[in-house]
Parts: sequence; structure tokens; C-alpha cells
Amino acid sequence: MKGPGIFLAQFKGSEPPFDTLENLAEWAAGLGYVGVQIPCDPQLIDVKLAAESKEYCDDLRGTLARHGIEPTELSTHLQGQLVAVHPAYDTLFDGFAPPEVHGKPAERQAWAVEQVKYAARASANLGLKAHATFSGALAWPYVYPWPQRPAGLVEEAFAELARRWRPILDVFAEHGVACAYEVHPGEDLHDGATWERFLKAVDYHPAARLLFDPSHYVLQQLDYLDFIDRYHDRIACFHVKDAEFNPTGRSGVYGGYQDWVDRAGRFRSLGDGQVDFSAIFSRMAQYGYDGWAVLEWECALKRGEDGAREGAPFIRDHMIRLTDHAFDDFAQSGVDRGAIRKLMGLSPDGAAE
Repeated sequence: MKGPGIFLAQFKGSEPPFDTLENLAEWAAGLGYVGVQIPCDPQLIDVKLAAESKEYCDDLRGTLARHGIEPTELSTHLQGQLVAVHPAYDTLFDGFAPPEVHGKPAERQAWAVEQVKYAARASANLGLKAHATFSGALAWPYVYPWPQRPAGLVEEAFAELARRWRPILDVFAEHGVACAYEVHPGEDLHDGATWERFLKAVDYHPAARLLFDPSHYVLQQLDYLDFIDRYHDRIACFHVKDAEFNPTGRSGVYGGYQDWVDRAGRFRSLGDGQVDFSAIFSRMAQYGYDGWAVLEWECALKRGEDGAREGAPFIRDHMIRLTDHAFDDFAQSGVDRGAIRKLMGLSPDGAAE
């Protein structure tokens, strides 16, 4: 496992040190991070140029390296969301796209698909193994329906989602980059069952992978350790983010339309929530996860700068260096096969008794 890294999406801004990629890299390095996850935002990266120019990508890596920083992954969470948008969300999601495609869902989708494909090629030019994104959603308004959704709606939604994503996944596969979907409420891929449905719909495409973020499992009351046990072979990215769930007789999973600070389920800074990160890092080490551990800061209470400052040592202290020998090697008896057979009452030479 590599890290600590930090996702820059929640920190970029208009004032230094949050205004440019280089300034953010210097800031992150000063906090103890060694990697940054870069959203495909023109403020930080020209993703089209990165897709077309290895020289541009080498220069970007050089800029980060001057501060002891590597790129961990690129992110197209916003663009990936726009690959599949239910009409109920058209107006809100227009804000994720350039003005020239506002009010034009088909053109907005085409723009988003192009952007994610650029990100696949850019990731390869940057020497990255994985990419972080969202799936988008066509069925989400029907997740808890009344009246009951008609038979076949979910099946058709996932068939369409697969039709949209398969050509994108082919580009990722062509360039040797994993397309890691963040399993997240609001997306059609929001738990293990929906992930399995999508994976089957894309015929278990080799580029289709997962971004594991336990905070979203806490808010849904999913078993995040069991999720790792089930799907560890598809986990390609890891957001280290904390959360808590404190239900009452008044408010639970759905949140009652309340502000984040008043909900039963809230995102928290690392160490302030309920996620068992010792168990998570142990599971990830057990299954040989060799990607990055990346802080994603979102907290209903604490300032982002404080969460970022506390995050690097938190991640570093939880990362596990795998042992190269068994803990009880000191007690090895050094016996050979013959002695082993003798211990079991068998003939030393393996002849029939």
C-alpha cells in the first residue's frame, strides 16, 4: 500500500495555497502527504492535453516531484455522474458541465463520455494504474418507490448503464488503467448488490473496478469489512474517510431532509467517527492491496485544514508493512519429511503401511 495521499477536490479554491496544482502539492507535502488525487478540473489539469501529450504529463509529474509528491489517481466523479443522469436531476447536474451544453442532456452526456475517455488516456500517460469516478444513475429515483416500480425497470436501467459505460471501459482496458467506481448513495452503484448487477451487465469487464470508501457504508448500515472480503479482487482505489451513525426515534438512514450536522449519519474527519480503520487496513493488507490510501476530507463539524493536517499521520500510522516471515519462525524445529511422517506414525520413506 502507498500513502498517505489526499484528494484535492474539497480543497481547491481561488486563494493560495489552494489555487494551483503546484501550490496544493507544496501545501500537501508540508502536511506529510506523498501523493495527491487530482480531480479533472481545468483549474488543476488540462485533461484533453494530458490525454494527447506525454510531455505535458511528464512536466506535471515533475512539478509535483519538486515537492516530493506523486499523482495517485485522476478523478472524474463529476463527469462520470453525467454519463447517466435521470431527467429529474437535469437542472442541478448542468452545473457540472460547461455552459454550452446546459439544457442539452444528450450533448452533456457526449461531453462527459469524452472527458472520461480523455482521463483514461491521461492516466496512462501519467503512469497511473487506476482512475476514480462515479457511475451516474438512471434508477436512483426509484430506490424506495411509491407506487411500486414496474417490473423490468431496474433491469433496463442497468442494461442502459452498461451500454453507456462499456465503450468507456474498453478505452480504460486498452490503456491498462482500472476504472474504479465509488460505491455511493445517489449512484446506481451504491452497494454490493448493485455492483454485482452492473458487473454482470458489462460481462465482468476487466477494467471495471471499485473505489472503496467505508464512510458511505456506515451511512447505509452496510458491513464494510464483509464488503472487502467479498470484492477485494476488484478494489483498485481507497478513500480513507470517517463517518458516524447515531439513529434516534426521530431520524435515521434517510436523514429527514436535515442539514448534515443534524443527521443521524454524518461524515467526520479521520478518528472522529465510528469506522474501524485498524480492521480495514488489516483486511486490505491481508488481501494484498497495493494501491494508494487517500484521504477524502468531508466533515460536518471540523474545518478542512484541520482534518487535512490530522489525516496524514492518521493514515501513516494505520498502514501495515507486510511481514516477510511468520511470527513463530523462531520456534521452527527444523525436521525433515521423514521426521514429519514419523510424528504421524507413518513410515519415513512413504511406503505403504
